[in-house]
Amino acid sequence: MNDTGAVFRRGRVFVQGAYAGMIEEVEDGYSFTYHSEYLKANGPAVSLTIPLREEPFFSETLFPFFDGLIPEGWLLSVVTRNWKLDPEDRFGLLLVSCEDSIGDVSVKNAGRESFDEDRESRIVTAIAGNQKNKEVPRK
Repeated sequence: MNDTGAVFRRGRVFVQGAYAGMIEEVEDGYSFTYHSEYLKANGPAVSLTIPLREEPFFSETLFPFFDGLIPEGWLLSVVTRNWKLDPEDRFGLLLVSCEDSIGDVSVKNAGRESFDEDRESRIVTAIAGNQKNKEVPRK
């Protein structure tokens, strides 16, 4: 766990367009913390390996789920060449290439955008209401 509290880079994580939490590059690895309003709204988890909970998740390496969002093959080559990134900088790749990912989860560089937390909380609440209407009864 990070003793100094130093955070090097941050990404805002969105699930189905709703602000779900923050992933951070810290001195000893990486952390992910769900946003309190997202937890209250009981939105879907980012992944099965990162279930909803108040406590932060920590990892010495980039969480496998987030690493899996990063492009591979020729698209990775395009991203590293155009953004002049080291292919070994997995967190940097996550921040520049996963803003508009295929699927439910996207990651936006927290250092490059303005952020209206009140607006995002309203979106989370609206999405949570829609989720309740879509629930499928279990057998």
